[in-house]
Amino acid sequence: MFVNFFQELRTHNVPVSLREYLTLLEALDSKVIEQNVEDFYFLSRAALVKDERNLDKFDRVFSHVFKGLDMMSEADLAEIPEEWLRSLTEKFLTEEEKAEIEALGGWEKIMEELQKRLEEQDERHEGGNKWIGTGGTSPFGANGYNPEGVRIGQKEGRHGKAVKVWDKREYKNLDDQVELGTRNIKVALRRLRRFARDGAPTELDLDDTIRSTAQNGYLDIKMVPERRNKINVLLFFDIGGSMDSHIKLCEELFSAARTEFKNMEYFYFHNCLYEGVWKDNRRRHTEKMDTWDVLHKYPSDYKVIFVGDATMSPYEITYAGGSVEHWNEEPGGIWLERVNQIYENCIWLNPVAERHWEYTPSLQIVKQIMGERMFPLTLEGLDGAMRELSR
Repeated sequence: MFVNFFQELRTHNVPVSLREYLTLLEALDSKVIEQNVEDFYFLSRAALVKDERNLDKFDRVFSHVFKGLDMMSEADLAEIPEEWLRSLTEKFLTEEEKAEIEALGGWEKIMEELQKRLEEQDERHEGGNKWIGTGGTSPFGANGYNPEGVRIGQKEGRHGKAVKVWDKREYKNLDDQVELGTRNIKVALRRLRRFARDGAPTELDLDDTIRSTAQNGYLDIKMVPERRNKINVLLFFDIGGSMDSHIKLCEELFSAARTEFKNMEYFYFHNCLYEGVWKDNRRRHTEKMDTWDVLHKYPSDYKVIFVGDATMSPYEITYAGGSVEHWNEEPGGIWLERVNQIYENCIWLNPVAERHWEYTPSLQIVKQIMGERMFPLTLEGLDGAMRELSR
């Protein structure tokens, strides 16, 4: 199994040496860790990964190779935290019961009720329909069901209906080394090109060399600058939440874009564009950049591409404070409109199949703000998107 693990890492372009693999085996022989999967994960990651850019690839290989492996003893089972067991009491409702649960009646009402219950509640609640708790039908809490509420203390979304999330969520950077599944996607991106020669003369100009040599009677070598694609591209990637299921496709697009566009800058956002964006998802809470600074830094001749599923609560686009992760001073829709006013060539690529677009209100709002310039993240959609940007 360990040999297979080593080979899989090499296959997925994680630069692991034989010396590092032997070091891992020596550590296991020395029993420096307990016999459980979590300790082995951290030990193998420390021994085999030298660059943090390879952590995501390492995680995917580890999950694939050791999928389903259970090394917990009976003593370990006895130490399962009580919170984990409590989450198993989640209440599963019938469709009839779900239909009976009514939303509180809009953004203002939800925020008003949450503040009131935070002031009144003084103990843990479970399985109810009013207080902040778990496993019930209250609009506030975790592991329950309500068509419109605030998720608090739950690992991840399940129904996609929360209007605000009070949790610290960690996202991973997209891997720009992932190779595309098909060469046709790269070909589609190549429609967006404008070549020019600038910089130092580094290439032989054969025609001019022949012409000059014939005229002068001696070898007269002529050089020209390299011919480069002068298109400037500004990419904004939606990351985390509902975009987790589209990571592979976005990584393929990211890898292709870095190959085709030499003058490209990228930033991350979550759900909708707000007053801050970031370059590194691991440091997004501490190294966030002001969106105004980005819009002032890159001139209006840049081609702007948003990549996201536009699937969120409509409040995130239309209301101040509507963001699921922070209190935004201005609605997300205002920031999208600003980008469209500054940059003449601006489009949105959506990884969700186009046949599903009409069922998501937030997607329709974003599409309208973008002036209907939203394209599916397919070969045909990419072709249309590049034609739009080339105008």
